[in-house]
Amino acid sequence: MAAKKRPPTAAPATVTAVNLPESSKTPPKPKSSDTSPDPPIAQAKIYLIFKISSILLIPYVYLIFYHYKIESELRKSILINAIISLIGFFVTVKMIPVASKYVLRRNLFGYDINKKGTPQGSIKVPESLGIIVGAVFLVVAILFQYFNFTADSDWLVEYNAALSSICFMLLLGFVDDVLDVPWRVKLLLPSIAALPLLMAYAGHTTIIIPKPLVSYVGLEILDLGCIYKLYMWLLAIFCTNSINIHAGINGLEVGQTVVIAAAILIHNIMQIGASADPEYKQAHAFSIYLVQPMLATSLALLSYNWYPSSVFVGDTFTYFAGMTMAVAGILGHFSETLLIFFLPQVLNFLLSLPQLAGIIPCPRHRLPKFDPQTGLLTGTNDGTLVNFFLRQLGRMSEQSLCVVLLVFQGICCGFCFLLRWLLTGWYK
Repeated sequence: MAAKKRPPTAAPATVTAVNLPESSKTPPKPKSSDTSPDPPIAQAKIYLIFKISSILLIPYVYLIFYHYKIESELRKSILINAIISLIGFFVTVKMIPVASKYVLRRNLFGYDINKKGTPQGSIKVPESLGIIVGAVFLVVAILFQYFNFTADSDWLVEYNAALSSICFMLLLGFVDDVLDVPWRVKLLLPSIAALPLLMAYAGHTTIIIPKPLVSYVGLEILDLGCIYKLYMWLLAIFCTNSINIHAGINGLEVGQTVVIAAAILIHNIMQIGASADPEYKQAHAFSIYLVQPMLATSLALLSYNWYPSSVFVGDTFTYFAGMTMAVAGILGHFSETLLIFFLPQVLNFLLSLPQLAGIIPCPRHRLPKFDPQTGLLTGTNDGTLVNFFLRQLGRMSEQSLCVVLLVFQGICCGFCFLLRWLLTGWYK
């Protein structure tokens, strides 16, 4: 949920005007005298995005071209997907300012609560720009089918089912932004969007028993059947909502998505390079085909959403990003690793649980307290990771807090890689 406050509706004034006699109505004034056009949004922070992408993607590029010997056909598919994704990045950068004008005309805007009391706090910030990211992502993902899948491809059904779930979640997220649905309904939306994926899933439903537990269970591989699909369903619900509630400051929603997406890509390449199983490689390549376009379009959105934000991403983006990563983890068969990548989101959920369950009063915006005199944020007693970091580390600016949280996200992803390396050969 973005740090925003929606403007009050102007419906009562319209009703009063309609009830007046025709002779008492005030003649309409020229449009130029009673309204002024909204100022254009700030330019995209392309140089910042270049620095961020360089830091995150250099290990990924190194693993693809130098560290691992990847089959030429598979590498070609990954590169084609990357090129189309790069085109999607530039298209998204161009479309966001255009779409911002339209959403402002329809009064889809908010005010940045974390800048209340300053000139920036009174600026109309266009909302729900995640719809552009999702739309470009879907176009890129659909176009990629032409280059990689044939009509009889084994993965085509699941690929289209994944896109259906992502598209469904994108639509429901936009509906949430427009109708502002309550929290109880928010929790149900991902469960509906995950249905196309669950119905089309034809992969295995088995899990590998950790080696220390084999002697107790008596099996090395356990078939969970429908319980595995229930786990997939719950994972999709968690990933989608966890991105949505770990939010509230400029750049955090998109930033955490970018960091996790980069970690997923590195993990996929490491598994492809270390495995000799063609099906296992294809599963991780499938994940790459979804995550690369998401990362590219998210970086384009981050260029406008980084502090000071000139657009709000809305629940449209957080639902879209969470569902895309959940689908990648499920169909790529690395859901355990994905949950460790989501460790900050898990911690934020645990901190939020008393308020989400109604045990402790839950305000609409669980945001830090902003001091307009100093420009610093102070942590409140609300159960979020944002407030927890402020309570532990002290007051800081919004931009500094976002950087600290994203560094923590990166550390957790690095911890996941370390943990996998330490447990290799012993755990599984």
